[in-house]
Amino acid sequence: MRKQIAAANWKMNLTYQQGAELLKTIITSGISPNENQQVLFAVPFPYLELTNDTAHLKENYFAAAQNCSDKKSGAYTGEVSAEMLKSIDVSFCLVGHSERREYFGETNEVLAAKVSICLTYNISPVFCCGEALGIREQNTQNAFVEQQLRESLFHLSAEQILNVIIAYEPIWAIGTGKTASTAQAQEMHAHIRAVLKKQYGQEIAQKIAILYGGSVKANNAKELFACEDVDGGLVGGASLIAADFIEIIRALQ
Repeated sequence: MRKQIAAANWKMNLTYQQGAELLKTIITSGISPNENQQVLFAVPFPYLELTNDTAHLKENYFAAAQNCSDKKSGAYTGEVSAEMLKSIDVSFCLVGHSERREYFGETNEVLAAKVSICLTYNISPVFCCGEALGIREQNTQNAFVEQQLRESLFHLSAEQILNVIIAYEPIWAIGTGKTASTAQAQEMHAHIRAVLKKQYGQEIAQKIAILYGGSVKANNAKELFACEDVDGGLVGGASLIAADFIEIIRALQ
């Protein structure tokens, strides 16, 4: 059975004190994810230890980094390595978020290196993929997303790919208030699973969690998560509001 995951992405928001209050409110709200559910908080680097400490108050809550370097160590001022993350007990890391691709020029090749170095340190990458509006309008989104997967993930063995979480984020629906219809979300998620099946086989493909990440909100999460191939969500703005993210956690199947 695939994991069902609600992943918060705080991006570059909240002070330390605001973050601490938000975490406490959510984790002490009485929601107890079961053994097949996980709640991740992808927080800014300075808040990772705080998040770990708070998450450990309850089972199935975890801290996640928003990024890591593709290098092991060295003269890379301002960068944070996978080894550093592991040394503070971080077990998840976002890789390839559309904002990293757009603003920092991260290529599929760079992301392949980041995925590999995360796995070297037993950190599960949450690999983000998705298309811009122009690609969707040309109806070439399936081929585009397949290329992202092939160039960034398919160097992995079957054993390694099982430790990867995939998050599909239609870029045209991030922070815009637009959301892919449930039919559009399911169609792409089914395509991603079919691509995984072609590369790794049915058994492996059925075990990999695929999250939807495009303006997930408290009022649409249940419908989205009910789709056969949608295994939860990567949540931006709504994860900054305790009541909303609590409802999104409740929407996990």
